[in-house]
Amino acid sequence: MKAKSSALSELGRRAPPPAISWLMHAALARPKLISLAAGFTDNDSLPVAETRELLAEILRSPKSGRAALQYGATQGDPVLRELTAQHLRRLDGPAAPASVVTPERLLITNGSQQLLYLATEALCDPGDIVLVENPTYFVYLDMLRSHGVAARGVRLEPDGLDLAHLEKILIALKRAGELRLVKALYLVSYFQNPTGVTTRFAKKAGALALLKKFERAAGHPIYLLEDAAYRELRFAGTGEKSALAARGAGDRVIYAGTYSKPFATGARVGFGLLPEPVFTAALRLKGNHDFGTANLLQQLLARALSSGRYHEHLGALCQRYARKAWVMGAALRQHFPPEIKWRDASGGLYFWARLPRGVATGTGSKLFQAALANDVLYVPGALCYADDATRAKPDGEMRLSFGGANEANLREGIRRLGAVLRKLV
Repeated sequence: MKAKSSALSELGRRAPPPAISWLMHAALARPKLISLAAGFTDNDSLPVAETRELLAEILRSPKSGRAALQYGATQGDPVLRELTAQHLRRLDGPAAPASVVTPERLLITNGSQQLLYLATEALCDPGDIVLVENPTYFVYLDMLRSHGVAARGVRLEPDGLDLAHLEKILIALKRAGELRLVKALYLVSYFQNPTGVTTRFAKKAGALALLKKFERAAGHPIYLLEDAAYRELRFAGTGEKSALAARGAGDRVIYAGTYSKPFATGARVGFGLLPEPVFTAALRLKGNHDFGTANLLQQLLARALSSGRYHEHLGALCQRYARKAWVMGAALRQHFPPEIKWRDASGGLYFWARLPRGVATGTGSKLFQAALANDVLYVPGALCYADDATRAKPDGEMRLSFGGANEANLREGIRRLGAVLRKLV
């Protein structure tokens, strides 16, 4: 019998099963499994008492309670947008141009993930190209695949993007007549997911200058999309300015930030700062998606920011992550074979480990299957590389998260994984 044709759209047929969904499901469905994979935040530090107080204050008066429980504007609550603009200006200091970081250019979203989706949807058609770090955030790679957008990987160095490699790729695309397809460069610029690398401001400015240099040949703007989801989770070293502080950023930088990871991941509130015409396109698309992020959650974050409880919680959270990163680093030194290399974390949620040549970490590898059999889970590094015909995907790396597991499980998870590794390395 002839199979019935699917009524799904091209997008519906093209969307791959997100790897993040399987990893999160595995962590939740197997009680004995220690997940060092899914980037959950620290459960014990979630601000239950603070949130109870904040919600009680909001709902204490019928006027403020009803306003919070009613629909809000698609762009986002004006008070939260003003507080967010102030917050961003504090992060960048005097370098933040007042004309760039304004409430009028801000869009409040359902986590920074929605901002990434909206920006990509506003800019890209099937067949277009987005330049990404190699490796990069694998959930964004899935998003690009679902839209039929090709990713081209740019080499990553210990201090951020390899600018010489970026220029080489842009030249190659120009010679191939494909520069017109390039819409954006995507950077996870603080404590990068997956490697933990932070991009120096000079490299952000250099990347933006290169994109502008090649715009004329492209025939349209090429945007720098800066994903700063982990920016505030710094517990060592000094901060770097965002790309918003670079010359020419006002009309070319799209900045994605979030309150989920610094405050509470269950309160899915993110934000984006976008130039025109991307801002208007993204705002209209969001209107079709949901016509506004949950207003009660926006009021919660606005009150957390204005009362100082957001920053109090963030300070305690960074101390918590510093401790957990130290615990994971100590366990790695104790249990991993010396041939495996990594760098200690100074922020974010991740360690990135490189194994000796010839030892595979992919989902079909002996290592991955043996780790699962021993109830420990990691993210295979190959998931974090673009499907790029110009370069084979490395298959000897892994991402390890210290965010969700408690200290005892961090030690035990690394012990289990180390025991598997010592049999294979």
